[in-house]
Amino acid sequence: MSEIENRLEALRNKRGLSAIQLAKIVGVSRQTIYAIEGGAYVPNTTIALKLARALDASVDELFALPSGEPLTELRTEEASLLSGSEAPSAGQTVQLCQVDKKLIASVPSPLPWYFPASDAVIETSKVREAKARVRVFDPADEFGNRILVAGCDPGISVLARHTLAAGVELVLAHRNSSQALELLKEGSVHIAGTHLRDDTSGESNLPEISRLFGRNAVAVITFAVWEEGIVVARANPKDIKGIEDLGRPDVMLVNREKGAGSRTLLDMHLRRLKIDAKQVHGYSQTAPGHLAAAWRVLSGAGDCCIATRAAARVFGLGFIPLVSERYDLAIRRRHLDLPGVQALLDTLGRTGFRRELEGLGGYDTASAGRRML
Repeated sequence: MSEIENRLEALRNKRGLSAIQLAKIVGVSRQTIYAIEGGAYVPNTTIALKLARALDASVDELFALPSGEPLTELRTEEASLLSGSEAPSAGQTVQLCQVDKKLIASVPSPLPWYFPASDAVIETSKVREAKARVRVFDPADEFGNRILVAGCDPGISVLARHTLAAGVELVLAHRNSSQALELLKEGSVHIAGTHLRDDTSGESNLPEISRLFGRNAVAVITFAVWEEGIVVARANPKDIKGIEDLGRPDVMLVNREKGAGSRTLLDMHLRRLKIDAKQVHGYSQTAPGHLAAAWRVLSGAGDCCIATRAAARVFGLGFIPLVSERYDLAIRRRHLDLPGVQALLDTLGRTGFRRELEGLGGYDTASAGRRML
């Protein structure tokens, strides 16, 4: 992170300017604006002066040396836990609501116990042609303010809530990294989320994206850096310490499906340790997602899985870190100028979004919004 504090985002919002509008005035890319606001880039004197002039402010109002005090203090409250659910562990997230004179803390369900949002019902379908006739609930709705995002990171739901404030709705399609990129390649989604690690270089996403897409076909924007590792039951009763323990006869794994970044990570470690997948009990037992895999560990269907720290934390499970890696958003370049995509990119640099995502645990948003390709 930068050692220079800045108020660029606050002053930009106060002047009613979007990141792309300010970028055009100053003569830089919008990613530069995001990087400055996020503290990932300190501008030179010329850019600092241009920013100050564009925002009708002094350079001192925009940038300052750190005072030694945190920019914001998170307040602490006494809350009553809503009964009826298992007692939460330290680090688990809750939602708060004032009920009369009591502040109630409710542990949100990580599983969709509610009817999903819907716009239509299938009338007839042609499976072989992958086509369907649908009966639309609201005939006047053209769905033009929506962006379709495929990926496996549950944290995208946080981004969706924040972009909704800008009038843009994200339609989230749960797919693993390989599936998401294939959907982007065939032109079925606006954005693909991915965390595929290259075994040879250790680089996240860029080698696979370069292999799948032509030069200059897609832009790659960082969503966050997350921690991925072994999720274990509370108190780790099987005393699992690393990948090498997955070969033990008393350990049952919950694996991910082929094409998932988590499975790629597991296979890479198994190869390095020269552990045959046939030795791993449960290797063929798969779950479709980080939360689904962690849920099976919580329910006792397995002793461990490979997932993110945030997935472990939401269920109050144990976590053994293996790697920190980037979760990136791949976007067709022709879609970059869509208003919905612009709103999404702008949201990645906002403090409220970053604070909520980091609060889930295991996410580092310092590079959120940075363009990698």
